[in-house]
Amino acid sequence: MSVTLITGAASGLGWAMAQYWYRAGHCLVLADIDAEALLQRQHELGDDTRVLVVTVDVTHRGDLERLVRETEDTFGRLDLLVNNAGITHRSPAASTDPKVFRKVMAVDWQGPVELTQLALPLLEQSGGSIITIGSMAGWMPVPGRAGYCAAKGALTQFFEVLRLELEPRGVHVLMVYPSFLDTPIEHNALGADGNKARHARSTIGGMSSADDMARMIDQALARRKRWLLPEPVSRFGSLLWRIAPALYLRAVRKRFAGDLNDHGDPAAPEHRTKAP
Repeated sequence: MSVTLITGAASGLGWAMAQYWYRAGHCLVLADIDAEALLQRQHELGDDTRVLVVTVDVTHRGDLERLVRETEDTFGRLDLLVNNAGITHRSPAASTDPKVFRKVMAVDWQGPVELTQLALPLLEQSGGSIITIGSMAGWMPVPGRAGYCAAKGALTQFFEVLRLELEPRGVHVLMVYPSFLDTPIEHNALGADGNKARHARSTIGGMSSADDMARMIDQALARRKRWLLPEPVSRFGSLLWRIAPALYLRAVRKRFAGDLNDHGDPAAPEHRTKAP
């Protein structure tokens, strides 16, 4: 049976992927910073011996070393690593406390990079795969998300280079670029001061479900795809940024105006930006 390690597995997309692959017969290593939620998820899966839960802060090297060690001790192998844990913020770049940027970069870039390095010996032994959850925000600017865009941009470049180096060694890399998902990451977004953001997020287009995204990721993995860009609106936005950047900037400046407000009034019209 395949052994799959998922970070950020206690909620949102991570939990959706865990359920999907559990039903498919995988052995699972579920890693998350929320110990209570992890135990609940383990219980929901029936306390199966196929499921190992490990409480992990992906910004702590010691936690990542322990995660890989417990995976090997329990299952003896690793076939699929899913770098899913992430954090975001909604705040103007100029007024955001630098500690917010440091935290976002540590969770969204440094954590996946260090965990992947630690897991590579096991993945090379199994000829396994790495799935990394990026974002279209790593390709094009989104107001109020400077740190998140920077972290996801760095994540993209690192894993695109890593793919070139690993493919000859038999390790597959799939980069996933969702746009707006209905998951807790945005509910826990940081504000300019490092506390939880007080205003609702702005969006463009529809909201995808985590279950649908998990299914698409599995299909892309089965086809050994290198990239998954599931939403048409994101693909269009990426193209518009490249061929008509001035038009793109005008559009997102209007759509995300509310995210540039330090206090953020959730009732303000600029927050209700979901396209019909």
